[in-house]
Amino acid sequence: VIVRKLTAVEGLGSCTCIASDKTGTLTVNRQTVRRIWLPEGVSYRVSGEGYAGAGEVSRSDGSLPAAVESCRLRELALAGILCNEASLRFAFGEWLHQGDAMDVALLAMAHKLGLDPEAETDRHIVLGDIPFESEQRYAARFVRGEDSVCIVKGAVEQVIAFCDTMAGPDGPVPIDTLEVEGETLRLGREGYRVLAIAKGPLATAEGQQTSAPEQVPRLTLLGLVAFIDPLRQDVHDAIDTCRQAGVRVVMVTGDHPATALGIARELGLAASEADMLTGKQLELIKLDDPGWQQDFDRISVFARVTPLQKLMIVEALNRQGHFTAVTGDGVNDAPALRKAHIGVAMGTGTDVAKETASIIVADDNFSSLVAGIEEGRFAYDNIRKVVYLLISTGGAEIVLFSLALVFGLPLPLLAVQLLWLNLVTNGIQDVALAFEGGEPGVMSRQPRPTDEGLFNRLMVTQTLISGLTMGALAFSTWAWLLAQGMGVQEARNFVLLLMVLLENVHVFNCRSERFSAFRVPLKRNRLLIGGVLIAQSLHILVMQWPFMQRVLGVAPVTFSAWLSLLALAGFLLVAMEIFKSLRRRSAAG
Repeated sequence: VIVRKLTAVEGLGSCTCIASDKTGTLTVNRQTVRRIWLPEGVSYRVSGEGYAGAGEVSRSDGSLPAAVESCRLRELALAGILCNEASLRFAFGEWLHQGDAMDVALLAMAHKLGLDPEAETDRHIVLGDIPFESEQRYAARFVRGEDSVCIVKGAVEQVIAFCDTMAGPDGPVPIDTLEVEGETLRLGREGYRVLAIAKGPLATAEGQQTSAPEQVPRLTLLGLVAFIDPLRQDVHDAIDTCRQAGVRVVMVTGDHPATALGIARELGLAASEADMLTGKQLELIKLDDPGWQQDFDRISVFARVTPLQKLMIVEALNRQGHFTAVTGDGVNDAPALRKAHIGVAMGTGTDVAKETASIIVADDNFSSLVAGIEEGRFAYDNIRKVVYLLISTGGAEIVLFSLALVFGLPLPLLAVQLLWLNLVTNGIQDVALAFEGGEPGVMSRQPRPTDEGLFNRLMVTQTLISGLTMGALAFSTWAWLLAQGMGVQEARNFVLLLMVLLENVHVFNCRSERFSAFRVPLKRNRLLIGGVLIAQSLHILVMQWPFMQRVLGVAPVTFSAWLSLLALAGFLLVAMEIFKSLRRRSAAG
């Protein structure tokens, strides 16, 4: 996870909802053609894995297609080659590919049917094309070979709108829309992503640089191609982790509703069609309607949505009070990425999406985003720990000086001693504390309320208790030493050493706001252990160094005196352990 905006680190830990793409995020984005359906109900299986030409096309019963069927399959594959912007070739002992995943899969299918995509492309002249756009959900290309034709591929409902006929064994026949839609629905329910391919004749006069949608002629449906895009192996565990962490996951995709619902069921995101909304249904709904907002929580799948509708979904989630993270990779995703609290671009996405997003997931993996949420919670916890250490020790100094003034005693520390205490001793420890490892169970906690500040009730309570305890211990020592007739400078030497020891001890309290200091493994932050030892060693060193003795007004102390002050500092550890124990009992009750 690459962080472009530092605030997104803390924001990830507050995330309450992830609106995720399907393709490439929840799936591996390695499309493979698995089924081919020709009009009049003939289905075929395609073998072979990944982006390679190895494999064959056979009937559902395992037999090879007849000669007439092979011609129709090759016609479908040729159309997939010509309306294509990818490349796939075998070179240097391996299959090399470039371009859109579905385009590459179509080229792999053509290889399996014995076609040479490069040779076929060279035999045709491109007269114009209509690039794929998520709003229109189809792509078209006008080409000239033996004849001038227009080839269209895309979402089934969009392509059949251009079709009057469909290919049959003996030539075109009137299209049976119900049959085509029924097969699309059946394949979609099995988790396939379905693409329709059609072509039609183009008048030569019109074929001179044609690229307008209105110039697409009436077409003949050649068939349906069903792709499978396997789920990422670790995505089930990632979604389960989100549930435990109180993070809602919704799928927002442009895929067919049946395909989206099939994948969502496999992931456990949806149980029935009641958990899904389509783009057409969204067009009829006002997402800011209070009545609709009450039902919005049950929806976990949004299918066949446009980028504008994706923006509307993000706005609706934000209005519900969610702290939303949204994934996207295209130029059209930029508005939704900007509107989300955390825009997450994919590593393979466009530069526009990456520039708009706060975070880039380099491997496009949903699990990496969930790991980022965990790291965000760790980072936020560590910010709290460092602030807790600094504020409580600063508060202790205020308590110490305030009590000395109230009781009319001399100032317990000099200005230079305070600087040494805050800049050197605490300065080493707070940097080391920032590297504290994550606490176990952080993804079992609910997200913190989005309106909760850093100083919540827990932070205020523990800061007050620890600050007052340290201040009271230091003042009691100061007053007792003076009462015993010790000189002011000598007493300050002891109080300064006590404050250093208190801070050394208190940093272990700050390692966890919930668990006992004795349950936090020392090996989780070896840097902190080294920092405490360095801070204490530095202070002992300056007490022995004549130059620093004059600068700080300190002097050596006996080992027994040092042990006595360390034991006194241990009362702080006892006080905070009692506080944590009472808090755990209260939470359990």
